[in-house]
Amino acid sequence: MAGRRAEQHPHGADRLCEAGDRVYSRAVRRGRVPRVEAEAVPCLLELALLHPDPDDMDWLVPTSPQEVMTRLLRGVYDEVSESQRRVGSAVAAFEWYAGLGRLRALAAPAGGSAVRVLDGLSRIQAAMDEATEACTTEVLTVQPGGIRREAELTEGLHRALALRGRGVRMRDLYTHVARHGQGLLNYLELMGDTVEARTLDEVIDRLILFDRTVAFIPANADRTMALELRHPALVEYLVTVFERLWRLAIPLTAPLPETGIEGISHREQSIAALLAEGHQDAVIAERLGISVRTCRAHIARLSETLGAASRTQLGVRIAQAGLDGSGRGLPAARDASR
Repeated sequence: MAGRRAEQHPHGADRLCEAGDRVYSRAVRRGRVPRVEAEAVPCLLELALLHPDPDDMDWLVPTSPQEVMTRLLRGVYDEVSESQRRVGSAVAAFEWYAGLGRLRALAAPAGGSAVRVLDGLSRIQAAMDEATEACTTEVLTVQPGGIRREAELTEGLHRALALRGRGVRMRDLYTHVARHGQGLLNYLELMGDTVEARTLDEVIDRLILFDRTVAFIPANADRTMALELRHPALVEYLVTVFERLWRLAIPLTAPLPETGIEGISHREQSIAALLAEGHQDAVIAERLGISVRTCRAHIARLSETLGAASRTQLGVRIAQAGLDGSGRGLPAARDASR
C-alpha cells in the first residue's frame, strides 16, 4: 500500500503535488498538522518536509521553508558542478587528442569528418558561417564570462540576423553577471522572440550547437583553435548537458531568487559556497564571470555582514550561516556573527 502511494507522488521538493502543497502550507501556517492529514501525501515525509513532533507523535511539524530552500539550492549547485566537471573532462580529452597530430586519423580531407580541428580565427569563422547557412531549426549556445563586450556581440550579429530571417529559434545560456550588460539587453531586444536567454551562477566553456547535428567548442585557452564535432554520440552528449543546464537556469526576464539571509546577495551566496570549497579569489572570479577586484569587494562585504575579522573566521561564519551548502539551515546573518 505504501509503495503504491509513493508511486503516485514521483516528484521532488521543488515541485510538490497539489495535495502535498496544501498540507505543507497548512503545517507552515499552523506550526503542525495531525499525522492523519498527511497519510494521503507520503511524499512530504519521504522528502523530509514533515517530521514527527517529538512532544506528540500523532502530530507532524514542518521543516522550515528556509531550510528547504537551502537544500534545493545545494542540489542545483551540485548538479551544475557535476555537469561542468564532466564537460571539462571531455574538453580536456579533446585537447589532448588534438595535440597528437591534430587528429589526423579523424580529420579526413572530405568535409564529413566526425571531429575537425579549426586552427585560426578565420577558419573558425568560415566554419561557423557554413553551419549557420545550413541551419534550419535551432541553435543552442553557452556563453561564459561576465558582461558581453560590444565587439563579441557584433562579431556574430550577422549570423544571428540570418538565422532570425529563416525562423530559426535560438536559446542562449549566460552567467548571472551578464544580466548587467546593456549590450546584451539591446541584442535581445533586437532579436525579439527569436532568442530566449537564461542565466546561471556558473556555466561551462563556450558551446555552440546547430540543429543538434554539429557543435563547436574551444580547443585551447585563448580560443584561437576550435573543434567542429559531427559525431552523433558527442553531439548528443553536449545537447544533453545543455538541456540539463537550461532546466536549472533562470530566465533573463525573471529576477534572481532571494538568498533568505538579510544583507547577503545571490552573488555573495555563490562566492561564499566557492570559498567554502577552498577556491582562490582568481578562480572564483573566473567561474562567476567577474573581475578579481569585484570578487574581493564582495568577499569584504561578506566579512562585514557576517562579522568576520579574517579569512579563517570568514570560513567559520560561512559554515555557521549555512552558506557552505551543508544544509544546516539559514540563520540570520546577525546571529552568525555573535
